Amino acid sequence: MDLDLVEVAATANPPVCRIMDYGKFKFEAAQKARESRRKSTNVGLKEMKYRPKIASGDFDTKTRKVAGFLSEGHKVKISIMFRAREITHPELGRRILDHVAEAVAAVGKVESSPKLDGRNMIMVLAPDKRAQAAHAQPTNASPTNDLAAAAPAAANSAPASAPTAEPAEAPVTSTEE
Repeated sequence: MDLDLVEVAATANPPVCRIMDYGKFKFEAAQKARESRRKSTNVGLKEMKYRPKIASGDFDTKTRKVAGFLSEGHKVKISIMFRAREITHPELGRRILDHVAEAVAAVGKVESSPKLDGRNMIMVLAPDKRAQAAHAQPTNASPTNDLAAAAPAAANSAPASAPTAEPAEAPVTSTEE
């Protein structure tokens, strides 16, 4: 047995020592540290850039990506890039940032309010765990209630396999000459 005398608490009076296999102790400590690093979540800062003249389809796509980043636990930096004379109307950029904040309110919250930084207007959104938990909880609807509600509606409609009345065929007349 290869055991060592290891000082555990040097500041205690009297100092505390322990007899143990120091190599095994160091190895287990390294394993615990590696496991804790693996389990920890690394919060990254993602960035999404908008323009003052963004089309609604592009806005919706970018905002869906922002909501996805927030639901994954990342912070998101939203930038509005102004070009040329667009900088004279910062209210357009603020309106877009406010609209983004409203659209992702279910998964995130505004960490830093919009501010103008040179030719960019910047806002930072952070994931909101309480809003995500409240949004994830289903209402009092259950699958059995949905099926029961759908059954009367199906009874009132005609079945898909029911025969349909076809128009009567017109007699075919041929003229032989």
